[in-house]
Amino acid sequence: MVFRKALAIMMLLAAFSCRHSENHPGWAYMPDMAYSEAYETYTENPNFADSITQQMPVEGTVPAGIIPYQYKRTFEDQVRAGLDLTNPLDVNETDISTGKLQYDIYCALCHGISGGGDGNLYTGNLFTAKPRALNDNYVKDKPDGEIFHVITLGSLSGLMGPHGAQISPENRWKIILYIRNNFKESL
Repeated sequence: MVFRKALAIMMLLAAFSCRHSENHPGWAYMPDMAYSEAYETYTENPNFADSITQQMPVEGTVPAGIIPYQYKRTFEDQVRAGLDLTNPLDVNETDISTGKLQYDIYCALCHGISGGGDGNLYTGNLFTAKPRALNDNYVKDKPDGEIFHVITLGSLSGLMGPHGAQISPENRWKIILYIRNNFKESL
């Protein structure tokens, strides 16, 4: 009899403890964790020594889904990138079309629409050194990985700056697909 009463009380407590509605969500066991105090981006924040809310990431952290580029801006690493890296994309019209859009945004100003190194910056005398022609044998003979390396870190001569921060790795490969397929007749 006592066992039945205890069991009935436990079942009633269990039934009422699981009750949940929008108006009565239940009790928060640790309300400071459930309801955190948010700070606006540029407001003062007493939690940090410098009182700044928007903190820089900890040195050495890498964003989720990003693999840091493993090569340095040296001739040896450029050659090694050419041996190690291969274009992961298959040749298809969609990727070539995206590559053309990216090329027109980031490359055509220097290298020209036809890839001959006759972009507006050079022909308009805004850049004194003629950019590398992408439709000559020098580029044709380079492996895709070397071209990817140069786009990422810039040329060793310093005439072409790094574009790794502006162009995603996938779009760098698409630009290479576009160069290989668009300029292959003149290569």
